[in-house]
Amino acid sequence: MSRTSESVHVWPVAAAAEGNLSSMWNSLVRHPWRLLALLCLIQIACWTVMPAIVNVGPPRDVVEGFLWGREWVLLTYKHPQLPCWLLEISHLLTGSFRWPQYMLSQLMVATTFVLVYLLARDMMGPTRALAAVLLMPAIYFFGWPTPQFNHDYAQMPFWAATSWLLWRAARDGRPGWWLFLGLVAGVGLYAKFSTALLLAFGGIWILCDTRARSRLATPWPWLGLAVFLGVVAPLAVELVRLDFLPLTYAEHRNAWVIANRARLYYIGVQLAGLAAVPVVLAISGLLRRQPRPVQDPLLAYPAPERRAVVYLAWMGLGPALLIMAASLFTGTGEAWGATMYNLIGVLAMALLGRRLGPTELRRLAVLALLCVVGVSSAYAATRWTSCNILGRLQPMCWPARSISLTADAIWHEAVSAPLGIVGGDDGTARLAGLEAPDQPSIFTTLDRRLAPWITDQRLRDQGMLLVWPRGWKLSPQQEAWTAGLPVKTVAFNWSLKGPPLEINFAVIPPGRTSFPGNPPGPPDPE
Repeated sequence: MSRTSESVHVWPVAAAAEGNLSSMWNSLVRHPWRLLALLCLIQIACWTVMPAIVNVGPPRDVVEGFLWGREWVLLTYKHPQLPCWLLEISHLLTGSFRWPQYMLSQLMVATTFVLVYLLARDMMGPTRALAAVLLMPAIYFFGWPTPQFNHDYAQMPFWAATSWLLWRAARDGRPGWWLFLGLVAGVGLYAKFSTALLLAFGGIWILCDTRARSRLATPWPWLGLAVFLGVVAPLAVELVRLDFLPLTYAEHRNAWVIANRARLYYIGVQLAGLAAVPVVLAISGLLRRQPRPVQDPLLAYPAPERRAVVYLAWMGLGPALLIMAASLFTGTGEAWGATMYNLIGVLAMALLGRRLGPTELRRLAVLALLCVVGVSSAYAATRWTSCNILGRLQPMCWPARSISLTADAIWHEAVSAPLGIVGGDDGTARLAGLEAPDQPSIFTTLDRRLAPWITDQRLRDQGMLLVWPRGWKLSPQQEAWTAGLPVKTVAFNWSLKGPPLEINFAVIPPGRTSFPGNPPGPPDPE
């Protein structure tokens, strides 16, 4: 066939393909929710599959959440337990500990995308709202850390929902918005107590904004407050019953961060996590000096009112800036700010939206796709290489299933009854109990005050399996529990390069009548 005849056949095919892509893109632009749904599906798929492929063991917070979730308590010494309930439900529905936690985390992120879109759509129309969400994958906290489902990610959609519902309630004044706001705000505290920070900023905004303050003359905000108080009342009662242990934990955590982190560490991590946002804005063309004239009527939408911009800055930046300032004087975990940047994209579009045209929107979509696919692929490659080539023992490298099944076998070699309790080194003991068929409870730090589901009567009836890494320096409390017990050591392969991981197991059979007491002094979560 001649070169000319080849081109006759090839070019029409290429032109048809280009036309199909153009038609598909136009359809997505005219129905922004479709592109939003596509982004959510890609986020869920990539960040569920990639970690599930390479992570042999779940992240540390996830293992802890699974073990606490099966206790169905309202509150532990650390946090409220909504995230742990969700993890337990995910296991009950799927029967797996390998992938549901990753999907659960991405469902939280995707829900946050949708709620942010709803808020932005109310302020600046659907297309700019879509652009605001397309900026979010460029934020570090919506990518790399998301496989570790914990309280920070469980509260993320509640922050976004609270911001949206408060804006709607103040704007429309309808009773349903205020009542729903009270419900969501209350449930948000079951995800993490730091949700109260956003609620405080929301309360201040109500008092300062003229229109929002005028709503206080109606009964609906007060009924919403009553709903909120009714929802959080059980949590408050449990907090008192536990003698405010979560506050003690926060104090211990602050002291550890101050002792082990530089003064500017937290601020540096937050700025690094946001560093890609101005890069994406620049590449997309939204930072150019002179905006292009917008010819597409779908993209022409009035700029948000000044009141909306103030709201976004206050709710979207206020809590984050306050925590940054506080980190100079107190200990603040670097992941604590993860949920505070939901509105960065909306604020950026409120300020730069007049520059948004078809070209800029297309670039934002491509960059969002690259962020999700590229970063999740880099995560998988990095984790696998770190475990198998570099031989760095990280939580995701631990062979969780092998440890659990071995623990179960060692227990049943000595005891015919089910394995009911595991303890010792918390991290290793959790892995031993995670996938054990008998679903044992974790005896946290061997301190009954931190694990109120463990009693001496239960220890007498069920016994306990003690687990700790070989060579681990035992604390006095751990030595008291392991003294005189026969120890079995098992080696586990976890890496193509690293040496086997050796773990000690010791059985305390049922029927023992005396046990060491709690550690001296107040409970020490660390």
